[in-house]
Amino acid sequence: MNLTVVEIKAFVPARDFERAKAFYLALGFELPWSSDDLAYVRHGNTSFLLQRFYVPEHAGNFMMHLLVENADDWHARALAADVVERFGVRLEPPQDRPWGLRDFVLTDPSGVLWRIGHNLPLAAAG
Repeated sequence: MNLTVVEIKAFVPARDFERAKAFYLALGFELPWSSDDLAYVRHGNTSFLLQRFYVPEHAGNFMMHLLVENADDWHARALAADVVERFGVRLEPPQDRPWGLRDFVLTDPSGVLWRIGHNLPLAAAG
């Protein structure tokens, strides 16, 4: 029996599908494939599916976690891409969290909340 998992992807909702695709491109993601209702969004080996689907209660309670090597660099990328002004999203500064991550909060144009962070050394997390 082989129960090896190859990948898992979330279906992320998009209120304005074209605007959402532009937002993720601005952050440095790629869109290797897109149809009228679904887009394959990738950064390196990490990916998700962006869907033309929007229910406010769903999007407002949807959360993604992106574990990266350097959260500060990702935050700098978001600032350089001017996503707050261009897309009307929320971007908070990175902080060291008691659960052992340095992360920041970023919402996408549909209200999906992203926590983007990196692991802190164990001594700093204690």
